[in-house]
Amino acid sequence: MDAVMINKITSQKAIELEDKYGAHNYHPLPVVLERGEGVYVWDTEGKQYFDFLAAYSAVNQGHCHPKIIAALVAQAQKLSLSSRAFYNDSLGEYEKFITSYFGYDKVLPMNTGAEGVETALKLARKWAYEKKGVAENEAKIIVCAGNFHGRTITIVSASSDPDARKNFGPYTPGIISVPFNDINALTEILKDKTIAGFLIEPIQGEAGVIVPEEGYLKKCYDLCRKNNVLFIADEIQSGLGRTGKRLACDHEGVHADILILGKALSGGTYPVSAVLASDEIMLCIKPGQHGSTYGGNPVACKVGIAALTVLKEEQLSENSERLGKLLLKELTTIQAENPELIKTVRGKGLFCAMVIAGRNGKTAWDICIELMKNGLLAKPTHDDTIRLAPPLVITEEQLMKCVSILRKTVQKF
Repeated sequence: MDAVMINKITSQKAIELEDKYGAHNYHPLPVVLERGEGVYVWDTEGKQYFDFLAAYSAVNQGHCHPKIIAALVAQAQKLSLSSRAFYNDSLGEYEKFITSYFGYDKVLPMNTGAEGVETALKLARKWAYEKKGVAENEAKIIVCAGNFHGRTITIVSASSDPDARKNFGPYTPGIISVPFNDINALTEILKDKTIAGFLIEPIQGEAGVIVPEEGYLKKCYDLCRKNNVLFIADEIQSGLGRTGKRLACDHEGVHADILILGKALSGGTYPVSAVLASDEIMLCIKPGQHGSTYGGNPVACKVGIAALTVLKEEQLSENSERLGKLLLKELTTIQAENPELIKTVRGKGLFCAMVIAGRNGKTAWDICIELMKNGLLAKPTHDDTIRLAPPLVITEEQLMKCVSILRKTVQKF
């Protein structure tokens, strides 16, 4: 025990090490986390916080969920990786489980969200050439302005965020951007017969939890159907209970042609992503045309099954829907009490945001620093928006404690 205490790193030392030896590609809050359980995390000095980011919705099932950890440990001790050069005894079981869970014929397993998006784009293009009859190298993908789908060269080519794009060119061609929540713009672009797919986040997360008007997704889906274009849903952040339904598309009864999942597909314990589609789309890819050494590894398969089982057994989508309504109601009240500081609040399920009006030189970052001091961790996006997305295992009592921290912090400004 003494040796453990001697080797224990301080927060200051951990931050110094990252600053000296790590790439400066993130700007974290100055808190160093050591442990997590459920909705709580603890720093290296032992201070407890409510986690209101949930690792960008990767820990919907709560930190270190015992069932998910047990699945991870049991499989890691038996067989961690076989590669896809051989069969393993976990992959088929997982494939049957996840395709049945979401109602698809086939799944292509990958590791990260960005890989999932890349896979979906490759699938859409392959389908366009082999099924739709688009001339080779002519297939186009439509994306929405304000999107965040990942960090690869192709994905940043689809981004409208200057930070994501600048000095990473030349960009991948064949990508067209339309305004989010603008059905007329989509209608116009779909007149182009070389369109392969329409890639969309049902709710834009990184953009600041932008919720489209009701019926928008269904109209987009119907338009894609009418024009023989694949509707591709990036539910990496909005899926798996976050918005109060199993998938955000479920709010409008939309069954995407290609569904991309990640983050909470492992409950935050392991990189696991998945792309689901029909036989007609998925079987366009033949052996040797796409893959991943780690994709579909035995640990990921067991973790994925456990994470989805927890989601269903613990009714986390239902909890998100019920407590999300409560959180939005309380945030609306806090906004009404502080109209000069908070421009607007919005959200669906436990996926909410407060937009801050800079006041006396104070920004969303300053509010997040104060929230941290008061025991709640949240992070700004696009300078003025604070995303509020706790693990879905949160109770009403815990949520109301967090509301009082939010109120107390905002009133200080």
